[in-house]
Parts: sequence; C-alpha cells; structure tokens
Amino acid sequence: MTSSAAREPRPPAEVVSLTTDYGLADGFVAACHGVIARLAPALRVIDVTHLVPPGDVRRGAAVLAQTVPHLPPGVHVAVVDPGVGTSRRGVALGTPEGLLVGPDNGLLLDAAAALGGVTGAVELTNPRWLAPRVSATFHGRDVFAPVAARLALGAPLTDAGPAVDPATLVRLPEPLVRRVPDGFVAEVLTVDHFGNVQLAAPAELLDPLPARVRVCPATEPTAPGADEDAPAGVGGWEREAVHGRTFGDAPVGALVAHVDSTGRVALSVNGGHAAELLAVDPGTLLRVRGYGVVGDAPGQHG
Repeated sequence: MTSSAAREPRPPAEVVSLTTDYGLADGFVAACHGVIARLAPALRVIDVTHLVPPGDVRRGAAVLAQTVPHLPPGVHVAVVDPGVGTSRRGVALGTPEGLLVGPDNGLLLDAAAALGGVTGAVELTNPRWLAPRVSATFHGRDVFAPVAARLALGAPLTDAGPAVDPATLVRLPEPLVRRVPDGFVAEVLTVDHFGNVQLAAPAELLDPLPARVRVCPATEPTAPGADEDAPAGVGGWEREAVHGRTFGDAPVGALVAHVDSTGRVALSVNGGHAAELLAVDPGTLLRVRGYGVVGDAPGQHG
C-alpha cells in the first residue's frame, strides 16, 4: 500500500473479526459489537475467540495469525492489551489481504505476515474516529471498535491518524528453536483447548526423525551449567512418542509428535491432554530427538 493508496477510500470490507481476552462472563464483547453495529449496522462480525488467556499476548498473536488467512478479506481487531492506557500506541496496519487494528504490543505482526506483510501503518489518534470519552481501561470499545467500523466502511487508513514507520512497531521476542545433533530444541509456543502442545519448530525439523522419538526438558544453551550435548533425560523426565501424522497414529493415551494444521511441530496425546502429561506451559523448552540414535542413553521414561 503506497502512501497515496492509503489516502484513497477503499471498497467496504466484507467482515470485521474480533479476537480478545475479554472472556464471556461480562459485557465487554457485546459493547464492542454494539459500537460496530451503531456505525455499520449491516456489517458482519466474526468472533474468532474471546478466551485468550488474560494478558497472554503471544497466545493471542498465534491464534490471530493462524485464523486470519481463512477469513474473508476484512478488518481484524485484536485486543490482548495489558498495557492499555499507558504510552503504548494503538495502531492500524494495512496488508495486501486486509487490515489489522489493535495495540502496538506485538499482537498483530504475525497476522500481518500471514496476510502478506505490513504495507502501511498509522497510529490511532484522530479524535473524530474515537469515542467522545475514551476510557483508560477499555480501548477495545472506545478506540479499536469504532476505528474498525470506519475502516470497514471504506474510509482511508490515513484518516485514522499519522503514519507510523513499520520498523518501529513492537515485536514479540523470537521463540527459541535450534537444531541439535540428534533432533531439535524448541520453545512451547501455545497450548490449545485440547491440551495439544505446539512447538515453535517448523515441520522440517521433525520430518527426518525416526518413527519413535523422545521428548525431555531442555535448557538455554547460555544458561549456567547448560550442556546441549548431555544425554537427554539425564537429571529429568523423558517420554517416548510416536512420530506420526495424526492423533490416531499413537495408541489411546500415548504421546504423538506430529505436524499440526499450521505447519509447526506439535505434541499431542491420543484421547488425552499433552500439556498436563508433560507438565509444560508456553515458554517451556523441550528437546525432541530420535529414539535409538547415536548417543542414546537410558533415562526416566514415562
């Protein structure tokens, strides 16, 4: 999106989508729907989820990025915003496949990449586009929802506020992924509703491993006393997993390492909850290695 294109009115969007950590017990989501409906009553609104764990920006970013490529072109609002009311910016991002609206805290950039990359960005400062009174604690209702409705109706992106250099947008830290001689080490990226553990590792790291693998905790290579070449499982737990294509490739109750629907490596339990079995959370480092490869050593098996 060139600067001149950003100033031009656009065709109305097909949808506005909402992704938040607001939950379903309060009226926060309904208030956002109401603001959009007042400004654009014919607009279709898709609720992606409102059950992102409170304040979990990385989980919100992952859900958003995994979902928006499958939605109709539109305006995608995301609000997981522990810094609401502080100096963090509210932004709208242009991409080749739609617009993104939300806080400048790293939440939007993976989704922007999934939609073709950031082609323009603005800070949401135009008071005529915002609520008459902007709450310091509810920018979803007072900033992001009214901006999204106006953009969905075809208003130029630049009417929302001044341009922002995309290079200054806040980015989440890159998750740790690294090859080791017998497999790979990767950070747990997300845990879904079923307890499936998504790792930051791409499919090509799992593909060459044999039909059975081992999973155990890992440490940062720079951590004091860390030894990335130490035998897996020594000093901690270790579990065997089937290297499969889907859940049913492992017996009921057994662990399977597979490639999930987003192309990342995941650990699942057939009929169970992998995150509970492994006692891991987002940010945990795990090592996945081939079973029976050179350097194999006995450990504590689950």
